[in-house]
Amino acid sequence: MKKALIIVDVQNDFCEGGALAVPGANEVIPYINLLMEENEYDQIVLTQDFHPANHKSFASNNGRKVGETITLNGIPQFMWPDHCVQGSFGAEFHKDLNISKATHVIQKGKNSDVDSYSGFQDNNHFVKTGLDDYLKYHDIQLVEVVGLALDYCVKFTCLDAVQLGYITCLHFNGTRAVNVKPENGRDAIYEMLQNSVTVLG
Repeated sequence: MKKALIIVDVQNDFCEGGALAVPGANEVIPYINLLMEENEYDQIVLTQDFHPANHKSFASNNGRKVGETITLNGIPQFMWPDHCVQGSFGAEFHKDLNISKATHVIQKGKNSDVDSYSGFQDNNHFVKTGLDDYLKYHDIQLVEVVGLALDYCVKFTCLDAVQLGYITCLHFNGTRAVNVKPENGRDAIYEMLQNSVTVLG
């Protein structure tokens, strides 16, 4: 069975000192590097949040405060600080992440009108990123997922992978949660377990 490692959004803005730093984010980088060293993956895919500066998920572009929720294209949208703006240092992969083994990069969130947490598609489920096509082309049946953040982009990437028919495993030690509310990370794990995601301790 062919397997892929999907490394979600290990970018400067989500790491220590970044615009939207995930607590403990830097701790996952050595773990992810070790996974790549010690395992034979048929494909290693990096996803990259890659927003235009006028992105509608940014509080600053809506005259809102970070943490508020608005309705965007008919679905709730949490208001984030500006992050992972195209061409910025914050959008780059963290320097400690070994990207030399990566076989493909998927950029997401490029449409200013809709956010894209999942590596597979935008939040409205209108536009695919091409990740599913890429994995299917390479006969991938099993995906292992790591990266940032557990309760947003990692969770939705895992849930979509299951929906698309992949055997889906999350590395618990390879992810961290934003935890806007303290229970968000825990709830994300429960939701994934209920939806056939295997969580590897």
